[in-house]
Amino acid sequence: MKYYFYALIVFILDQVSKWFIVKRIPLGEERPVLGDFFILTSHRNRGAAFGILQNQRWFFIVITLIVVIGILWYMRRTIRERKVLLSFALSLLLGGAIGNFIDRALFGEVVDFLQFTFDFSLFGKAIYYIYPIFNLADSAIVIGVILIFLESLLTWRKEKKGATNEHKSDLI
Repeated sequence: MKYYFYALIVFILDQVSKWFIVKRIPLGEERPVLGDFFILTSHRNRGAAFGILQNQRWFFIVITLIVVIGILWYMRRTIRERKVLLSFALSLLLGGAIGNFIDRALFGEVVDFLQFTFDFSLFGKAIYYIYPIFNLADSAIVIGVILIFLESLLTWRKEKKGATNEHKSDLI
């Protein structure tokens, strides 16, 4: 039950932050937080990550419904199997997916507002890059995917170690 609560927390934080941006910062306006590095920028995205597939609202609604159903099914299974890290990762995915789903379903666009600009020199070469604007739901999804990858590596390592130990015992 706690993993559904984590998803709910992600969803609420995402929706409250988006509400705050919509109510307090006019569309297109920027508010520096850490100089030019971190800026709150009121932006709307009618596409997917990095602005791809613009104006495909119904496609995203259908795909997200399928993904959410899949996450719920898999999350029930991982909770029963007591896979803590994987269940937590799926709760982040679920909360983030529902957060962006609500935006698309109700408004036809997702509110994005976190903007990072990288401006530095590396080996004498000037680097200037503005990372695509995103939101808390996107962050939860990315962290969830990273945790799933980490869980996969840990499971693989554990299985490899188990196979090595079995091989050693066969030799004795």
